[in-house]
Parts: sequence; C-alpha cells; structure tokens
Amino acid sequence: MEKTPLILIADDNLWQQKLIEVTLSGMGYRIITAADGEQALSLVIQYMPDVILLDIQMPKKNGFEVLSEVKQNEITRGIQVVMVTGSEENEARARALELGADDFLMKPVDRVLLKARIQSSVKLKAYYDHIKSYQKLLEAEVDQKTRQLREAFDQLKKSSLETIYRLARAAEFKDEDTGDHILRMSHSAEVLAEGMGYDKKQRDMILYASPMHDVGKIGIPDRILLKPGQLDPEEWDIMKSHAIIGSRILEGSSSEIVQLAEVIALSHHEKWDGSGYPQGLKGKEIPLAGRIVAVADVFDALLSDRPYKKAFTVDKALAIMREGRGVHFDPDVLDVFFSRLERLLEIHRAGRGTCHPMRDNT
Repeated sequence: MEKTPLILIADDNLWQQKLIEVTLSGMGYRIITAADGEQALSLVIQYMPDVILLDIQMPKKNGFEVLSEVKQNEITRGIQVVMVTGSEENEARARALELGADDFLMKPVDRVLLKARIQSSVKLKAYYDHIKSYQKLLEAEVDQKTRQLREAFDQLKKSSLETIYRLARAAEFKDEDTGDHILRMSHSAEVLAEGMGYDKKQRDMILYASPMHDVGKIGIPDRILLKPGQLDPEEWDIMKSHAIIGSRILEGSSSEIVQLAEVIALSHHEKWDGSGYPQGLKGKEIPLAGRIVAVADVFDALLSDRPYKKAFTVDKALAIMREGRGVHFDPDVLDVFFSRLERLLEIHRAGRGTCHPMRDNT
C-alpha cells in the first residue's frame, strides 16, 4: 500500500501557513509545519517529507540556509523543495536555483498554482524514489554478481594452481615424488617474494610459476635422474641441460605466468658469484625471480631426502645457507630468508611427507 505524500510547510507567517495547510490537507496530503529554519531542518531529518514548501524569510535559519543543508545532505537531497518568494525577488530566485531549489511559488500564494506545483513536485519525488530504489537494486545485483565472479575466479585460480602442481609433478613422476617439494618450495618462494617487495599480483605469479622450475627434467634420462651416487662430469653436463630444456618447453607463451616460469626455469641454478648454470650469470644479471626461487629450492632440497643423500638437519641446512651468502645466493634475498625463517620452517613442517625430489646435485 502506497503511503500518502508528506508535505512540510516552513513559514513563520502562521496565517499563510494555515491557509496552505488547509488547501493541501483537502487534497489528501499529510502535513507538518515549522515556524523557523531550525525547526524545519529538525522535522526534515525526523520525518523525511516528500516536499518542502520553504519561505525565504524565517528566524534562526533562513530559507537559503535550510535549502543548502537539505541539498548537500546525501540522505535528504532528493526531497523536492519549492521556494516561496516575493514577486520582485529576482536575485533571491537566482540564488535559490544555485543552491538546488526545485520550483518556486510567488507571494501571495495562488491556490490553483499551489495545487499544480505540489502535484508536480510529489510526482517528481516519487520518480526520484523509484530511481533510487532501482539503483540500489542494481547495486545489490552488481555486488552479488561481483561476489560470484570473485568466488569463481578464486576457484579457477585454485584449480589452475592444482593443475600446475600436477603437471610439474609429471616431470618428476619417475621418482615417485609426492609433490611435497614443489608445494613447499613454491609457497616458500612466495614468502621470500613478499619480503623482496613484491605486490599481491607479483606474489601470486611467483606462486604459480615457480612449481614449473624443473619441468625440463622430463628430458633427462632415468639413469641420471635416479642415480644413487654422484654424477660424473658427462652425466652432470646432461643434468644441467634441464634448465635449457625447461625454458624451451615454456617459451613463446602469451601467459604472464608461463613467461615468468620460463625465466625461473632458465635462471634458478645461476649463482650470485657467476659460477652457476646454464648461462653463468652473475649478481643482478640473474633475474630476481630466479634468485628468489634458488633460495627456496636449495633450502627445501637440503631438508629433503634425495637419491644421493639423506635429509640434513635444520642446523646443518642453515649453516650451508649462510655459507652461500654472496656466493650462491643473493645477499638481500638471503637476509629476507633469515628474517622469515620461522614461516619458512612452518611451511616445511606442514608440507613434509614422503618426498623424494628429483636430482639437482644441490
């Protein structure tokens, strides 16, 4: 059931106020009245009328002040304000328009014009309310769709990450790897990337790209991958080729994540002092993503069983990491590593299982 429109008559002339009230109540409108500007503003907030008939000359706050406050308030600006002005007040009419007045009535108020102005204002207010309601409905629907899209996107990201893990594990499947190493290493790389100033998007990219760091091992013969002892020089040269094989597998993609994975695959065995492979890059010639993954990968390898060694203790692994500062590892990345050591150890403990990652002779 539609409610009857409410009209606020704000006028300190009680005779004129009563005359207007009788006319409008006879048309079926609900009426409230105010004799000064402060009372008018109080009633506006309390009752939210549909239309205000507002005299300019009032005590406490004049009509301009009331009009200004009504139109500047997000909650009340849709209320239709009809200014009641003198016939010679052209400047006053111009000022009222600037402040947002919706219509005018001249003194003395003509009953026929009064009825017409109020009917028109009530219709405009109803239309405004309809648009406002429709806008809120649209905003609610947009919010709902946005939440649904965000949930779908998050699910897609999770599915994509799982697919990446499974494809990365395929390169190490011959060794019956559970995938724990890939999972731990990628999350560790994300923690290090955060410490190196990566934003959320960049951290997500390294989380998704780093599991593909050793995809090139799919091209290395089993006799080398699974050899329980140290590799001879010829075998080691073949083993090192997995970095180039991996980059070639990943090259030419339009995906930013796969492009980053290509960079990581090619650079994560480079060393800070230039003694790494396959390109012998030195210092900051090595892409930062490769330097980050190198630290995460080696640390997890040291704490894991390999075909050619048993897992080291945490203390021994940390000692080896310290020895690699400025030799194997970027000093800045290693500083971040030690500053976030507890989080990295939590990742290792949480993801620890029967893990036998493929050989990298770390």
